[in-house]
Amino acid sequence: MLSSREIFNSHTGNLIHKWNHYFDIYDRYFSSYVDKEVKVLEIGVSQGGSIDLWKKYFGENLKYYGIDINPKCKQFDDGKNVRIFIGSQEDKTFLEKVKAEIDDIDILIDDGGHTMRQQIVTFEMLFNKIKYGGLYLCEDNHSSYWFNFGGGMKRRGTYIEYIKNLIDVMHLWYAGKNTYIKNFQLKDKIYAIHVYDSIVVIEKRKIEQPFDIKVGNYTVGYIEDEKPSLFFKIKFGWFQIKNRIRSAFYR
Repeated sequence: MLSSREIFNSHTGNLIHKWNHYFDIYDRYFSSYVDKEVKVLEIGVSQGGSIDLWKKYFGENLKYYGIDINPKCKQFDDGKNVRIFIGSQEDKTFLEKVKAEIDDIDILIDDGGHTMRQQIVTFEMLFNKIKYGGLYLCEDNHSSYWFNFGGGMKRRGTYIEYIKNLIDVMHLWYAGKNTYIKNFQLKDKIYAIHVYDSIVVIEKRKIEQPFDIKVGNYTVGYIEDEKPSLFFKIKFGWFQIKNRIRSAFYR
């Protein structure tokens, strides 16, 4: 099996444009799909080079769906294993039409326009099209720090800040059953979030409510915790009130 970097290095033809450190990440997550029936949706067809890359990498059983805003990209559609849809990745109506026309996918790659709205809308519209056991990969996330893309360090509304919220979503099991935040409905669908330089990978799985288990004998026991003070009870009560108020916006 050739690595994605080896394929890139020997490639001739349509342009492929990648950051040098991406290839190891691709291989880490995509190698298990090689030579299997795999359905990939890629946002950002660009010059068509990535189609060649993924066809060589995954093998002849690849079903490739591509989305691009450039009408000229339609020329890459072969009517069989490569299908190209022309439209904007932040157009929700367009994305709904695409979802209705394609099969559920194993891998979603967002290499589109890289603006905050584009990346967030794409995730919110297409994550539910990924099969359980599948992968979501969004690249070029350094745009979250570029003002002309809607980014900026610690700026509210960036894609990176959005992903940070998903970490909280993963842990809602421990925050109380009446706790709701944005995307709370995904807490039983996100198995892992991997953050690399400019790439986010999310593993989608069915998640059951976590539980702890024990084995072996008690030895020295546990030191009893002190009873909570009145001040602690007041602070905790106020925290619960604020939590209920915030949660009401997301139910």
